[in-house]
Amino acid sequence: MITIASLFVFISFYMFYYTSKRAALSYNYSFEKWMNNNPKQTKITGLIFLLSAYTLWLFTKALCSGTLLFLIQLMTIGSLIIILSPLKIINSKTIAVLFILTGVIEIYYY
Repeated sequence: MITIASLFVFISFYMFYYTSKRAALSYNYSFEKWMNNNPKQTKITGLIFLLSAYTLWLFTKALCSGTLLFLIQLMTIGSLIIILSPLKIINSKTIAVLFILTGVIEIYYY
């Protein structure tokens, strides 16, 4: 459940990052081109993902600890996206391997 919430936070912040006018963007995939061409729909979709991640954190943890962990996760993932995206370290294969690995570790420990 935490891995799914982390994935939703990553997707939502990545969507908000691609609608920014100040970011150095690269258009490797058609999804990234679509996000840049449709900023209003991208922001709405990103907000939906962000709210669903927050509700997953609230159902997984209590109100205060879920909010705190959500904000910590949002700051961490946001910082990593802002730092690593211009260096072109973030791509779909790396993210898929990372979230599959964390999902397996989460299932193993729970």
